[in-house]
Amino acid sequence: MSYFEFSRQLAKDPPENTLKYDLHRLTLGKYANLPRWERLAHAMAEALENQAIYIYPQDRLIGRTYHSNKAEKEPERLNPELAKPPLWEKENYPQLLENQLVLYNAPGHIAWNWDALLHQGTEGLKKRCNGTGEFHQGARILLTALENWSDRHAEALEKLGRREEAALCRKVPRHPAESFREALQSFWMQHIVVMSENPHGGNSPGRLDKYLWPYLKADLEKGVCTLEDARSLIEELFIRIDERLYHRDGWVETVMVGGKNAVNPLSYLMIETVIKYDIVHPAVYVRLAEDSPADFIDLAAKYLRQGGNRAQLLWDETVTKALIRNGVSPADADDYFCGGCMEIGIQGKTADCLYLGFQNLPKFLELTLTGGISLKNGEKIANFHAKTLEKYSSFEDLYEHFRTEFRRLSHLQFQYQDEVSCYNAAHRPAYLISSMIADCPEKGLNMHAGGARYFDYGATILGIPNVADSLMAIKKAVFEEKFCTAEELLSALKANFQGYEPLRRRLLACPKYGQNHPEADAMAARVAADTAEVYRSYRNLHGGNGKPVILSFKYAPLAGSILGASPDGRLAGKPVAQGVTPQVSSMTKGITAAINSCTALPFEVFSGGASTMWDMEASQASEEVLKALFTAFFKQGGQIFQGNVADAETLLQAQKKPEDYPWLIVRVGGYSARFTGLTPELQNDIIARLSK
Repeated sequence: MSYFEFSRQLAKDPPENTLKYDLHRLTLGKYANLPRWERLAHAMAEALENQAIYIYPQDRLIGRTYHSNKAEKEPERLNPELAKPPLWEKENYPQLLENQLVLYNAPGHIAWNWDALLHQGTEGLKKRCNGTGEFHQGARILLTALENWSDRHAEALEKLGRREEAALCRKVPRHPAESFREALQSFWMQHIVVMSENPHGGNSPGRLDKYLWPYLKADLEKGVCTLEDARSLIEELFIRIDERLYHRDGWVETVMVGGKNAVNPLSYLMIETVIKYDIVHPAVYVRLAEDSPADFIDLAAKYLRQGGNRAQLLWDETVTKALIRNGVSPADADDYFCGGCMEIGIQGKTADCLYLGFQNLPKFLELTLTGGISLKNGEKIANFHAKTLEKYSSFEDLYEHFRTEFRRLSHLQFQYQDEVSCYNAAHRPAYLISSMIADCPEKGLNMHAGGARYFDYGATILGIPNVADSLMAIKKAVFEEKFCTAEELLSALKANFQGYEPLRRRLLACPKYGQNHPEADAMAARVAADTAEVYRSYRNLHGGNGKPVILSFKYAPLAGSILGASPDGRLAGKPVAQGVTPQVSSMTKGITAAINSCTALPFEVFSGGASTMWDMEASQASEEVLKALFTAFFKQGGQIFQGNVADAETLLQAQKKPEDYPWLIVRVGGYSARFTGLTPELQNDIIARLSK
């Protein structure tokens, strides 16, 4: 049995993880009478130290823990110190949530400076946290817990007679790593412990190739390691990450490879590893730049074509430009990573507010047209201030009301997050991960309390293409060409176009974003710029701002399901567009025209990243074609390129006989998942995108 097969067996039926149960038990019992900060620190430390030890004969990387619903032992009762903050009642916020205008507070999506641990060890990090304040004391408690857990593995290894590996666990992560093997072991041990302290999706290794390469380079030069030795260890690392997260396809622990002046042999090796194995984790994303070697660009094309729909490519020039525009220093911008699906942050310098949820932008427009009444259920959204379509004196009057409401309610969501951030600073101090985030040790503050260098609030504006197409249709139909009245259009929307098919055909024929039509593309650019500026205009309690993170994840069908018919001719309930990719129905002039429209957007405003999905039938998507497409996309100013290369008929067969297709992986909208495990709505959305 291969190591992969052995690991997959463990993944399918993982051993029990009692950390969450122990954490609640200790905070409510043994440490209940301590001050809150100390209670949380000691309870987390003891829960971490007491996790079960799993060592198998085949393992070279030492350390195992599991975070999945199938492994975690749930606490018998909820500890209020660790509960989510109460739902904010101000201005009917719950009603906005129920109507899916907004979704709040999804912590995680960061990468930390684990390379500092490799260089300094836990002993060195404890010296940096040498103050008497709560944060420094808490950090030392948790760093000691990491040492103790590694020592427990060393003791177990010594009993097994595996003295060399025991010595490895005695040395790292307590002391600096001096070889590639030591660096990889130190990384892995801290990673699974940090992910126990902060078990949130999107928390990622980040630039693994960049920070491990100096150790491997030195070993290669000394002749103590070969590239094939390194390949074997990286393969084990990736298999183990997938094993731990096998039941959580949307978890998305991202490894970034490549980048400006950063491509090295590990960059190639990591891409080749993920192509080789049937794994969903880690998500390996490729940073391309002007100086990327030609064979690395070729490998990126191969990854898109042969990588089982797991590839995502980013273009350094446009991503760093957006970050710098948003206040990130050029040096820090060069060290960006994706936290989760594609949420752009700075490795080791960002708080975990990178993804707070979404705003359903087409719903905002719908309510702007109907006077705040949902077409789906007829409910009046009490908090929405708007007139009905016939009351607007001009298109600009309509647009300004739409923009104003979006601004008011987006800022309302960010105000709620300010309260959540205060709550997290006290109740989720994250001492261990914060000890590896700049500038937390220097300030003596955890990342939630303002310790992190960058404290921006990221969230997704869903459906920018849908809104652009709808606004264009309203402008033409009601205000310019006047082929229908405002009352007639509203009646058609309320009827889901039943009895209004001629009007629907005329609306569908209006210029669309995705057809390389200058006016339609300008409308999309306007919507993108104005909504992004709404985010940027907010200043939070620690001086950060809002940053748009444009993706769709699994929300495209969800957001569409609560929408009525829209003025662009779209029927009620249909999914919204993927990221800033034109709607499938709007791409009537081919993928080249659609890419030209997309790259007309002002990508410099998307400081949190803006993803696109370019799905293609496998028969049409050679490596040469894909390379030409993403090269043109990037040269014209795009940021993030991904998409499925698949056969729609295969997906249809997998729907009918899922038991025959357990291996089938698809790109959903920022993450990859096994097709047969997706909801029917998501499956149908992917098939529709391929069948355009």
